[in-house]
Amino acid sequence: MDAEDTAMPTPAAGLAVAVRGASRSSLTDLPRPVAVVVGGGGVLGAAHAGVGHALEQRGFVPDLIVGTSVGALTGALAAAHPHDAARRLQEAWVGLSRRDVFPIAHLPARTSVCGDRGLRRLIDGAELPALIEALPVPFVAVATDLTTGDEVLLDSGNLKSALLASTAIPGILPPVERDGRTLVDGGVVSRVPVRAARQAGAASVLVLTAGTWAPDHARPSRSAAAVAIRAYRLRAQDQVLRDLREAASAIPTVVLPTGVDAWPAAWDFDHSQRLIRTAYDTVNEFLDDLRVEGPGLYTTTGGTD
Repeated sequence: MDAEDTAMPTPAAGLAVAVRGASRSSLTDLPRPVAVVVGGGGVLGAAHAGVGHALEQRGFVPDLIVGTSVGALTGALAAAHPHDAARRLQEAWVGLSRRDVFPIAHLPARTSVCGDRGLRRLIDGAELPALIEALPVPFVAVATDLTTGDEVLLDSGNLKSALLASTAIPGILPPVERDGRTLVDGGVVSRVPVRAARQAGAASVLVLTAGTWAPDHARPSRSAAAVAIRAYRLRAQDQVLRDLREAASAIPTVVLPTGVDAWPAAWDFDHSQRLIRTAYDTVNEFLDDLRVEGPGLYTTTGGTD
């Protein structure tokens, strides 16, 4: 990895982002406690590192971090290193390959195509404490109970097992047995876990998403795979938008933009640097113009919904 690849993102000129309102003019004015909510999306989570750079440079440290799927990994690292997480995330993302995260199991597994040894290595190398409650910033990982379909909030106990559970993509990575439950990826029931943040007591939320969460009205091709992927995406978008609007009816809900128009496949690790840089540039300009006044959904669409 050369120096250019690891350099800190720098702002780009000419990005047009506007969310303008009334009295609240900075992140420090958001009602406390403020939760950062980090959604899922596989390699698309590289954009989280760019957003993290912008937040760190403004001296922002949340009162709570709630993450699901790849967002749980991002969130745990941010909770462990609240003033240095973005650099660590960037260095990790630009050096990753598909085999690092999704190694094909040497023998056919009963529950998954891939083993979790790659994820275990990533977690072991992240300098995380053994227990969730030892993190400097309070943290919640969200998983799904495979038996009941319930959303499960993991806010204490073994951190590694919580992260493995939250990221256990059904059929791809093995489920995790924890406290008598069989747990899989939290994104199954909560792709952007704003409900969990409210349940944990958040009075306002900053939401880090990955991928397209708003309806795009794109016309899919007629192939079977394209139709199936489009149907899944529509269901996921509907879930995310419903959860965001429900949260916004009660508390300020700020969706931090990434500025990424062309998202790669969730398993394509060749675009991490582009995602990081674009997200950094975009969210900086968004935050420059952010004004929050009371409950509402604050997005790049020009105000609250």
